[in-house]
Amino acid sequence: VGPVSIGVPYRYQTTDRERPLIAAEDAETANQLEALLTALSLATSRYQIEPDRTEPPAGDTIVVCGPKSAPIGADLLSRDPALAMIEDNGRWWIEQREDSTRIGSPSDDAQPQSADVAYVARHMIDNRVIIHIAGIHGIGSLGATHYLRAHLADVFRQVGQQPMSLVARATYDGLTITDSELAAGPYVW
Repeated sequence: VGPVSIGVPYRYQTTDRERPLIAAEDAETANQLEALLTALSLATSRYQIEPDRTEPPAGDTIVVCGPKSAPIGADLLSRDPALAMIEDNGRWWIEQREDSTRIGSPSDDAQPQSADVAYVARHMIDNRVIIHIAGIHGIGSLGATHYLRAHLADVFRQVGQQPMSLVARATYDGLTITDSELAAGPYVW
């Protein structure tokens, strides 16, 4: 019901000195999510996900964070009975728990493509909604947001207000998402 807080991770990187930086893809994901929520007449706020953050803020929230960026990403993923994100030999995958089918980022293939995949879930925790978005790469989260902006009504018709997860695939040119589609799911749990 809102208001909804939108969180994106920052990482400590060294430029001229060590400082917290937010990836351009994550910043644009937050902008696009804010636009979507505003169109749905929901008030929004923003927060940063620190590298050691383990808990989401109070209230309804969107967590844009993979398991590598902060423990909160790994914790939310561990609650999903249908999908997981795993690292195998330095490459990240979204894995279907039932049959171990893996979906990887096309940008990591031997012949890389300008495409990525992302995990999206809707959790109900302590009577609040927590949306979790985790791209294999940052651009994947932006692609998942593109997918949600175009297909949110369809996803809602399929799952209603139940907890669920899905995998979105998107193609891109620079920071512009050129297309997005459902790659797996949605799985209701």
